[in-house]
Amino acid sequence: MSKATPATRALAQAGIDFELVDYDYAGDADHKGLQAAQALGEPPGQVLKTLLAYVDGKPVCVVVPSDHEIAMKKLAAAFHGKSAQMMPPAEAERSSGYHVGGISPLGQRKRLPTVVEAAAAAHPYVLVNAGQRGLLAKLAPQALLDATAATLAPIVA
Repeated sequence: MSKATPATRALAQAGIDFELVDYDYAGDADHKGLQAAQALGEPPGQVLKTLLAYVDGKPVCVVVPSDHEIAMKKLAAAFHGKSAQMMPPAEAERSSGYHVGGISPLGQRKRLPTVVEAAAAAHPYVLVNAGQRGLLAKLAPQALLDATAATLAPIVA
């Protein structure tokens, strides 16, 4: 498995300290983020999943703990919008340049406005997808915010 992805290149180019972590990806898992946390023995709240959505018809990137679901009203409010809906998987792949299960908030084809669940800031580190299935980047929450130009907001149900 190559560890050079658009996400890892973006982190390196930005001078962000990170560590790559491999795990056995289970494509048949119902909840891939939870499967990653379990495979690594990490708290699910520190293994963040990256999802793409629409707020008032505009694409956005959403980063939440693997053991939580997005509250659509909260997501819309985080972007000063009225409504939010999940982006279909095929559209998420086209937009991000990554495959579902490997979507990273970093190094996407087009940088989208990004929001990270506020609770992530309380952890000493978080793990986010590094641009391919079975590969995560371990970094400080503030480093994630800096690298993605994200905002923090309470967006989980």
